[in-house]
Amino acid sequence: MSWLDRLFKRKPKNTKAAMTLNGWFPDYVQWGADAYNSVVVQQALKCIVDEMKKLNPVHVRMVNADPTTVRDSDRQKMLNNPNPIMTTSELIEKTMWLLLLNYNAFLIPVYRQYTGANGELVRTYEQLYPIQPTEVQFIEDASGRLFVSFWFMNGYKTTIAYEDVIHLKYNYSVNQFMGGDLDGQPNHKALDKTVALSEELLKGVAKAMKASYAVNGVVHYNSLMDEGKTEKALQELERKLQNNESGFLPLDLKASFTPLERRTSIVDPSVLKFVDEMLLRNFGVPLCILTGDYSKEQYEAFFQKTLEPLIKSISEAFTKKLFSDRERSFGNCIKFLPRDLIFMSIDQKIKLVELLSPTGSMTENEKRVIFGLQPLPELEGQRFMSLNWINANNAAQYQVGKPEETKVDIVDEEKEVI
Repeated sequence: MSWLDRLFKRKPKNTKAAMTLNGWFPDYVQWGADAYNSVVVQQALKCIVDEMKKLNPVHVRMVNADPTTVRDSDRQKMLNNPNPIMTTSELIEKTMWLLLLNYNAFLIPVYRQYTGANGELVRTYEQLYPIQPTEVQFIEDASGRLFVSFWFMNGYKTTIAYEDVIHLKYNYSVNQFMGGDLDGQPNHKALDKTVALSEELLKGVAKAMKASYAVNGVVHYNSLMDEGKTEKALQELERKLQNNESGFLPLDLKASFTPLERRTSIVDPSVLKFVDEMLLRNFGVPLCILTGDYSKEQYEAFFQKTLEPLIKSISEAFTKKLFSDRERSFGNCIKFLPRDLIFMSIDQKIKLVELLSPTGSMTENEKRVIFGLQPLPELEGQRFMSLNWINANNAAQYQVGKPEETKVDIVDEEKEVI
């Protein structure tokens, strides 16, 4: 049985449209014409997508606020190899494009379900697919359980329990179920005005460039010529220009050449920069990020302002749908973590290692990876820490020493052990 056979299911019986607080029918057509026609907008979205695809989705178990990576879980295996046609970065890239273009993105996890020894239903997750439906409808059954129906371009339709669908929302505001505006669509009204202004400026630059090559000068003939002779004289002039290699144009006494002074008006670069920044502000991407000429502080601000909210939303959405309430109560969650220390220079990485190494907070291979070195098998899991750190409650006792008899008892015990 293919994943498509398991995905496309029949609509449950006795269902009705899900209730909405605004009284609208929860049926959303996906997706309209692409409004992101501006090159600057496309580049801005690509900046966000390219940074998000660097994230590493990890199954983590929080124990007393201390995260522990669960490496051998079925969720982690699925995240490492989502499906036969996508890598992890490709899955994130496609999902982010769908989210930013449509303000909604849907992912369908494929799993096997069986009854465990204690009688509880157990799921084993195998694959994960981002989907691109043309229409989405929210329905509920008699018990109030929420379902979502998807229509696709090839005519297929499926209805899935909403609890089994990873639904990512962007600009989640006025619509009850979908990100975007009341219709569950991106609102491009404000953006379209700026895009139109940018396009007009670009057209003006193109026209100015064409005008600068239109007429270079005027040839004045010192005699009266009919139309046929004028045309023949111009053809002769063009032949001389094409054959000329010295840069000098020979003319007889019958003709004189007067060059025209070019006064082409080009749009002020500051105006173009202002319009570009207006477009970029819609997506939280500064111009320095777009051009790649940014400092550590500028990138860190971009990460905190634009990327971090997306990372938090995606992590919570994956956690909510891939773990049951009981599993979440034991601290299981999905975290999308940066693969590298993207904010730090070499000097800062050295300071970080010097700060964390004495406490045993980093393994030896983690230190090597930070500096771009290959992990070594013989250092797997090894941690070293300094012995110059003690419990603060024992500081006075450590400084003045223990009573003499206590020391003797300890020595005797050590001798007995030996």
